[in-house]
Amino acid sequence: VQLQASGGGLVQAGGSLRLSCAASGRTFSSYYMGWFRQAPGKEREFVAYISVSGGGTNYADSVKGRFTISRDNAKSTVSLQMNSLKPEDTAVYYCAARLGRGSIYSTSSYSYWGHGTQVTVSS
Repeated sequence: VQLQASGGGLVQAGGSLRLSCAASGRTFSSYYMGWFRQAPGKEREFVAYISVSGGGTNYADSVKGRFTISRDNAKSTVSLQMNSLKPEDTAVYYCAARLGRGSIYSTSSYSYWGHGTQVTVSS
């Protein structure tokens, strides 16, 4: 599966952005999906996860209550709605796909990655 993330940009603290990830290739509905982010000088970290049906989600504590992950299997897309953004949310955001093995929090559990989209939150 090929992944393409979009929707990043520059926003003031307290603002909102919606990231989208379009998938092509093999059956999108077979993949568990995740969002990760990587700030300059830091390791890539888990942000959010959604199950194949969309019925199960999981979030990093740092974004819980502010971010919402969703998917549309008919359109082969996964989205990340980000509200109440903070300067510490500044990072390159990546969508990723996995077939269900390993920890949902680990980058090594995801087989496919998009190129990332930059999110910058100014104070």
